[in-house]
Amino acid sequence: MNADDPEVAVGDEELWRRGAGGEPEVFGVLFDRHATAVYNFVFRRIGSWSDAEDLTSLVFLHAWRRRSEVVLVHDSALPWLLRTADFVVRNERRRQRFRWLNLNRQVPATDEPDHADRVAARIDDERDAQRLRELLRTLPRHEQEIVELCFWSGLDAQSAAVALDVPLGTVKSRLARARKRLRDLSVAVPSESLENMS
Repeated sequence: MNADDPEVAVGDEELWRRGAGGEPEVFGVLFDRHATAVYNFVFRRIGSWSDAEDLTSLVFLHAWRRRSEVVLVHDSALPWLLRTADFVVRNERRRQRFRWLNLNRQVPATDEPDHADRVAARIDDERDAQRLRELLRTLPRHEQEIVELCFWSGLDAQSAAVALDVPLGTVKSRLARARKRLRDLSVAVPSESLENMS
């Protein structure tokens, strides 16, 4: 995206309106603005760079298909895109669980270690993401969502409320409880891991 491009100064709401009205090329500008945030959100949820790339593409495909239904907050499409990313990740997890159950019925169990697990263990970013996801799993699901949206993705409380489709007060109280729990857990967790969540 060129800084001299006039589309750079145009807000998401205007770009989305034009895209829904028949100018599909403006979605390229929206993709350039928000793809990294969506990708990071998905990666932190699933811990795989390659799967995060695929699912990020699915998020924007879904956004294109539902472009007339998007609700923007603070002239930003990011909250809606992150909410869509959450649905895409959940659907992918269900699909993988189904595939895994079917595979287990067809393939006899073996004691040999999975080569993919050894490779994944060597990738520092994925291992760090796994540790953070394990820490998050100690929180209730509704607090995990707040951490993912507010700490990792940088949304404010109002944007997170739109992304989660809950009242603003609910977001604020969940955010306060999540912060307290994470502070209580920080004794057992390296501080650099918690710093990556801010």
